[in-house]
Amino acid sequence: MKAPLEKLGLRIEYIQHSGFTVETDKEFLVFDYYQGQVQLPGHKQITVFSSHVHPDHYNPEIFQWQTHYPNIHYILSSDIQGHPQLPPGQENLTFLSPYEEVHKNNLTIRTYGSTDAGVSFLVELGAKERLHLFHAGDLNWWHWRGEPEADILWAEKMFKEEIAKLKEERIDIAFFPVDPRLEQSSCLGAEYFIQEIRPQILVPMHFWDDYGSIGSFVEKMTASPTAILGIKQTNQCFGI
Repeated sequence: MKAPLEKLGLRIEYIQHSGFTVETDKEFLVFDYYQGQVQLPGHKQITVFSSHVHPDHYNPEIFQWQTHYPNIHYILSSDIQGHPQLPPGQENLTFLSPYEEVHKNNLTIRTYGSTDAGVSFLVELGAKERLHLFHAGDLNWWHWRGEPEADILWAEKMFKEEIAKLKEERIDIAFFPVDPRLEQSSCLGAEYFIQEIRPQILVPMHFWDDYGSIGSFVEKMTASPTAILGIKQTNQCFGI
């Protein structure tokens, strides 16, 4: 059974990997679905986001949903535009490159860049008190152990330059990678993001079902002014 909407009237459900749903009284958002169980509501406006074409962030299965839910719109990174399984000639598809803005229904959507592929999303929603959600996609400080020093320095430079572009934005809730494949650098990007942007809540993602790594990150960030959601299983819900 899903948790009830509470406090700000926002419910976040972890689907899998970097996939989440965000639900308000009128809106239902799906971010970076690639597998797992999603319960779509028939009575709300549904907006589906895919940050880039990598198969752990984009699954053409999302287009099957519109058969039963006609009140659906897709906000897709422009690198998905040439995908062979993309349905042709649909008016409910919007493709965005980095640093663009679009207004759909009650949402204001701005895109930022990535340090890998596609875009990251900043979404403003809510009827009364506007909330600002940021989904990073594959934007992260990709510090891979064993890479040449020049590549490591370049990755740091590109990441910090992208975060600097977000400095003037208000971000209430951020979905951000904490990737255990980076080993001791797994939370480097998330910690820097918190330091520079100071979201109220950070939701870890892109952790490849390694829930232990998320528990360690939550424990490490106990003193942080930003609350960290401690994800422990798929389809876990959080009332915000």
